[in-house]
Amino acid sequence: MSGKLYIVPTPVGNLEDITLRALRVLKEVDYILAEDTRTSGKLLKHFEISTPMHSHHKFNEHQTCDAIAARIEAGDVVALISDAGTPGISDPGFMLSRACRRLGVDVECLPGATAFVPALVSSGLPCDRFVFEGFLPVKKGRQTRLAELAADPRTVIIYESPLRLGRTLGQIVSAFGADRPAAVCREISKMHETIKKGTLGELFEYYSVNQTKGEIVIVIEGC
Repeated sequence: MSGKLYIVPTPVGNLEDITLRALRVLKEVDYILAEDTRTSGKLLKHFEISTPMHSHHKFNEHQTCDAIAARIEAGDVVALISDAGTPGISDPGFMLSRACRRLGVDVECLPGATAFVPALVSSGLPCDRFVFEGFLPVKKGRQTRLAELAADPRTVIIYESPLRLGRTLGQIVSAFGADRPAAVCREISKMHETIKKGTLGELFEYYSVNQTKGEIVIVIEGC
């Protein structure tokens, strides 16, 4: 009898954002695959969940996803979680989901937290049509991709590290122009959540001299 893979979103900040359904699934599955067992251990402890955990992250998923999918096909019922948000969205998850699909294993993704949706809606920029870019290429193809996004009529969403925020905003200004409306959203759903709005030039000027921390989502109005 085939098992099942549940893809379970976890809070990006406030622990109250987890759903009752997610809690039930995490309690009922045979085991949980976690991006970082130390980080997820705090979440499970908070909600008094004692389900066993195994590590599943970007450094081992290439080697393990086929074997895990075979175990699920043989009957294991498994939940996959990342450190925060929905697995597969700029986090490990796609490879295991694909391996399960290839074997005909049932995969069910629960609705839940992800950082870019509240960032987009809170930005005040058009959210009827948008392109989610995730993290830009670090080096090769970065400028080409920015040039393509600059011509896109949809609202553009980009993830970035706080350590690279100033430099990335400078590159975006060069590709998009300084006058394009945008927002930099930080620490979505956490205690120190901030959303700074302005033109790309204004945001670049601000973050060039003001260091910041936390998870960053950049939202830019379309062409």
